[in-house]
Amino acid sequence: MSNGASKTALLIQDIQPLVVPAFGGDDALLARLGQVIAAARSKSIPVIYPRVAFRVGYADVSPHNQLFSGVTGMMDFTVANPATEIHPAVAPQDGDIQVLKRRVSSFSGSDLQLVLRSLGVERIVLAGVMTSGVVLSTVREAADLDYEIVVLSDGCADADPEVHNVLMTKVFPMQTTVSTCSEWISTL
Repeated sequence: MSNGASKTALLIQDIQPLVVPAFGGDDALLARLGQVIAAARSKSIPVIYPRVAFRVGYADVSPHNQLFSGVTGMMDFTVANPATEIHPAVAPQDGDIQVLKRRVSSFSGSDLQLVLRSLGVERIVLAGVMTSGVVLSTVREAADLDYEIVVLSDGCADADPEVHNVLMTKVFPMQTTVSTCSEWISTL
């Protein structure tokens, strides 16, 4: 592992059929993510897919967790529901890594930290929906874990474009490098 890319991993977060439409995801977003994923694979950068899903019966959702107890009351967010798998437009290939998580951050309730450390990853590139959910939570936790972080501004989406913009222009630059998908691809 001699170049910078070898210590990098791309995280495609919560890009699931059940999640993407609810938070502003669209075909253009999925197309951009497909390009980013292809570029990462071409440079042997690990592609990791954190996805949120829960046990059948929701033993892992506390009634005190307002977000998940509310959402799971309206939608089937169990691992048994195919709509909690990775979206087919950006489907994992052999060699890609899937991480099941049970909270908003890609680190909480998952083995992501173990996977990243085992791969020797020091820099993570983040994309996903929603910006004010998984992306924000993962940025905060990754910063506290001392990862170098890149957030792909047009590789993320949120139901509220104003919140997305504030995070990308005012909040994330304090802890990350904010880049577009095409800008990041051009650095590889």
